[in-house]
Amino acid sequence: MLGAWPVAAVRAAEDELLRTVPEGALMQRAASGLAVHCVRLLRTVHGAPVVLLVGAGDNGGDALFAGARLARRGATVTAVLMSRSRAHAGGLAALSAAGGRTEPVGAAALAATRGARLVVDGIVGLGGSGGLRPEAASLVAAAADAVTVAVDLPSGVDADTGAVHGDAVHADVTVTFGCLKPGLLVGAGAEAAGDVRLVDIGLGPYLPEPDVRVLERPDVAALVPVPGPRDDKYTRGVAGVAAGSSTYPGAGVLCTGAALRGGAGMVRYAGSAAEHVRARWPEAIVTDGRPSEAGRVQAWVVGPGIGTDVADLLRDVLGIDVPVLVDADGLTLVARSPELVRRRSAPTVLTPHDREFERIAGPVGDDRIGAARRAAADLGAVVLLKGSATIVAAPDGTAYVNPTAPPWLATAGSGDVLSGLGGALLAGGVPPVEAAAVAAWVHGLAGRLAADGAPTTASGVLDAVPAALRTVLGDRA
Repeated sequence: MLGAWPVAAVRAAEDELLRTVPEGALMQRAASGLAVHCVRLLRTVHGAPVVLLVGAGDNGGDALFAGARLARRGATVTAVLMSRSRAHAGGLAALSAAGGRTEPVGAAALAATRGARLVVDGIVGLGGSGGLRPEAASLVAAAADAVTVAVDLPSGVDADTGAVHGDAVHADVTVTFGCLKPGLLVGAGAEAAGDVRLVDIGLGPYLPEPDVRVLERPDVAALVPVPGPRDDKYTRGVAGVAAGSSTYPGAGVLCTGAALRGGAGMVRYAGSAAEHVRARWPEAIVTDGRPSEAGRVQAWVVGPGIGTDVADLLRDVLGIDVPVLVDADGLTLVARSPELVRRRSAPTVLTPHDREFERIAGPVGDDRIGAARRAAADLGAVVLLKGSATIVAAPDGTAYVNPTAPPWLATAGSGDVLSGLGGALLAGGVPPVEAAAVAAWVHGLAGRLAADGAPTTASGVLDAVPAALRTVLGDRA
């Protein structure tokens, strides 16, 4: 499992580490890792034109020392200094000794940047705020044809939130040091970061528990329930689905199918799309009655396609003392009566996109992780905030980011598949926040498998769920 930490925690860890190593050692570790990734991107280093965009502070120093290493390997390195008087003195000396040159901001710097094969963004570090200044923005624009590598964080991106106010560097690769930062994973920052590569500089022992977690395949594999030789359909978990209607029968079909393919031992369906669900999924136990009369389940999914005039249906499901996942129309009803969720003793998972979130908890704003945490604490529920980087937050502040969902998942019915997966995991006994995080991860993988670089549909994503789970489970299957 990967973690991400806010700037305050990173700074504190750096201060602790600096007490244990010789002066300058930490910057040399960072510069060495940065130079290694630059060499890999250049492939042929000798004679390659490289430009360093150097601001004040440690990021500029990292760029200068890395540039010195590239110059010693034969690259033609030019450092464009945002402010010569504030540039890292040791880095400047190292670059000069290696044969690199410097330029102030101006016409010559713009010309060098336009002709570069590789541009290293060392303008602003973790403590930066706001967009780039005009002279820096002009240089970044001049680098449009070069491969751009950001040092630790793209300049112009907020390290804690991923917010971008004004111009920012859009990197092909971000080489970040010591640990991930939330701003590399969410919001506009995730888009600006490009391919994020982590360089270990020894911070690990000095970092607290991660502020944000990112699941990897082994973590997901360990959480997905796998039946043993003594399991039966009941011990594997019975999921209830209250989704779909005569107007939107597909939501019931997709959600039920995802619960079945997501590993539930049995699925009980209760709703007005019963005829359609019965015809598509003969494995499901279908009833036309109320969910509370459908039989015993370990978790319910409610909301996709039910319409917004069936508040009694939502109340019926939320009144059952088992975990409940609420999506789509169910969220609109929750926005009208949030106490239905607040007063529950059993766990609740809410899965809004941004517009649904706004109805429940106000605008998402720039800080997506903070917004999800705020809503989770207020409602006493796990909140899965959908997006290109899905946020999952629990009432106690635990948060996961899933940055793997392809844009093709923005298609009608895709959320119904996600809900069914989440319901199956809840029914299988996975704790609510982990169930939501795993559902997002598997859903994202299924989306990638279904799309394969081209448009797909929710049915395509549903069909890819078994392949996604086989990829996740490997030898555990």
